[in-house]
Amino acid sequence: MYLRREDPVATIQRIVPLERALAPRYIGWLAHEKCHRHEISSVFQSLRTGSRKRTKECIAAVRHLYLDLDSDGEARLTSSGSPMRFHPPNAVLSTSIGKYQVLWRVEGFTLELQESALKLLSITFGGDPACTDCNRVLRLPGFLNWKYDPAYRITVEYPGDPLGIAKTSGWISGRDATLLFPFSRTPRASR
Repeated sequence: MYLRREDPVATIQRIVPLERALAPRYIGWLAHEKCHRHEISSVFQSLRTGSRKRTKECIAAVRHLYLDLDSDGEARLTSSGSPMRFHPPNAVLSTSIGKYQVLWRVEGFTLELQESALKLLSITFGGDPACTDCNRVLRLPGFLNWKYDPAYRITVEYPGDPLGIAKTSGWISGRDATLLFPFSRTPRASR
């Protein structure tokens, strides 16, 4: 979890297992911090056991690709060249009016493949080029974006899944990555 407040400036970073982060007591603490104007984010990759940081070296497994749409978000999501048509995303977070974070679950991706794919997604769909690192934190639904007055409640939609149930069939595998991201093919050894 990553909590940040602008005024007065304060940053709190907690590395906790998912089970602990979902416990009622922890959720209560996050709600308390939300009331004190903290913006609450989380890393969406799996961290190594015992990690005390969220650096690239601490990433145990790549679990998501994401795209940060900070300008013309509505138009980018609904156009014929939309990332929604690339591969249906697993979740779309509305982080403020017209701004979105689009997420795809993946498996079998290396850090290098993920970062290359994030850069290509950003270039192709007009995402924020600064948001292509593997240890990026993303906003959490249900909490507030305090950059605006009034604060904006972060919401989530699950395209193609009206019940919001995670589907493993929506995963992009590392095997499929060479079809989606042809630049990622490993060169053959010279004979």
